[in-house]
Amino acid sequence: MKRVVVTGLGTINPLGHNVADFWTNIVEGKSACETVTRFDASRFRSQMACEVKGFNPAEHLDRNEIKRTDLFTQYALYAAAQAMEDCGIDLTTIDPFDFGVIWGSGQGGMQTFETEVENYVKGDYNPRFNPFFIPKLLVNMASGLISMKFGLQGINYTPVSACATGNNAIMDAFNYIRMGKAKMFVTGGSEAGITPASFGGFAALKAMSHRNDDPQTASRPFDKDRDGFVMGEGAGALILEEYEHAKARGAKIYAEVVGAAMTADAYHITSPHPEGIGAAKAMNLALEEANVKPEELDYLNLHATSTPVGDLAELNAAHLVFGASENLHISSTKSMTGHLLGAAAAIEAIIAIKSINDNVVPPTINVSEPDPEIPAGMQLVFNKALHKEVKTAMSNAFGFGGHNSTVVFKELV
Repeated sequence: MKRVVVTGLGTINPLGHNVADFWTNIVEGKSACETVTRFDASRFRSQMACEVKGFNPAEHLDRNEIKRTDLFTQYALYAAAQAMEDCGIDLTTIDPFDFGVIWGSGQGGMQTFETEVENYVKGDYNPRFNPFFIPKLLVNMASGLISMKFGLQGINYTPVSACATGNNAIMDAFNYIRMGKAKMFVTGGSEAGITPASFGGFAALKAMSHRNDDPQTASRPFDKDRDGFVMGEGAGALILEEYEHAKARGAKIYAEVVGAAMTADAYHITSPHPEGIGAAKAMNLALEEANVKPEELDYLNLHATSTPVGDLAELNAAHLVFGASENLHISSTKSMTGHLLGAAAAIEAIIAIKSINDNVVPPTINVSEPDPEIPAGMQLVFNKALHKEVKTAMSNAFGFGGHNSTVVFKELV
């Protein structure tokens, strides 16, 4: 099997329009949660979100790309352009059929769908739809347009596994390169779900926080008073590359991808298995593939979205795998970014990689009183970043439907 490394990163999310700003805000423990400005949320149970502010797609997209794309695709193109620039590849030196795109999204063009249906209903059901209606809402359009923008003709598709999607995309790209079916991939995920229908749907599930009087502290994984997640949006992009190819061209290497796994709970459409059996199996499989012993892992970025059931289920799973490891430190950065749904795993993979680069474990913020049911002996990092040596990091992502996923990154040696 060939080795796979990360040679480029890019992002647009509530805490930064690039990786440097994003990482600075993560380490400083800043919250992006505020009252929703995208639409009037005053009648909704939850009225908060982690919105991307000041987004200017023209920085990386031309007029036609903006006109013909939903916001989730604009985020994808924006982040992918950063990652492509960051990796420093001269596209004339690589066969375009050796460079693919595997890009995920959980919901796709929600904004486009809602706008077009609203116009249809308000227009007395006169079927005057935008000619780009279908292309804009299709979940696979981001991967297609990334390939068109850069002339990448290799493997190209979009996995969808709800909020596990980003890891699913990274895992697939990792495996294709290992098997020799590609030399490089743009991979990651994007989401733009801060819309009335998306909000209303999650609110109906009672999955979102309603701490509307104090948005900054609403996302509080592991706190005993947590009451649901806060929705976020944006994109995270990674360039995965075959190691010898990266080495030959003198590429900057952030980290090596050494393991990845997915399992299913086969339990419930929205709730995780309370004992975390499926999640634990995914973590064990990824560690085995990575040739990393549980006691050797330095940082674990949990999926933990700040829901009462989900956080404990994942901690139970982690405890099954790692026990009370003194070496392993754990946090949930959704306390700062909110939950980016299909893009969450992509930006959290970037966080895991940067933790290795800078030897920092970012905190879980907003923890006033830890949940007393947290398994004993687990090293959770609360409210302030921890500076320690980080050589290996794991990032979890789980999705409705019982999808469990995890990816392991390691310092290149």
